Amino acid sequence: MASKKKILKKIQIVITNHFNAPEDAFNFFDNDGNGTLSKREIATLLKQAEISGFIRGMVSSKLIEGYDKNGDEEVNWKEFKSAVDEIAKKSK
Repeated sequence: MASKKKILKKIQIVITNHFNAPEDAFNFFDNDGNGTLSKREIATLLKQAEISGFIRGMVSSKLIEGYDKNGDEEVNWKEFKSAVDEIAKKSK
């Protein structure tokens, strides 16, 4: 299985190479426009990042577990921005 560092790097590449800003990426993957990313929407992001379908569900659950600070089992903009900032710091 891909390491956490490799997965986060792939996510960062998708966000930085395909979108002008993290907010654009968030809005793109927020398919239902409710202001949060569900497990399914995060799985779509992971698919774009070329994360194997075999582990995509598990990784999306772990990302929610790690970054969902308010406990609603979704990732809102503030939580997403925090995750993007953390990913950027770790990749330097």
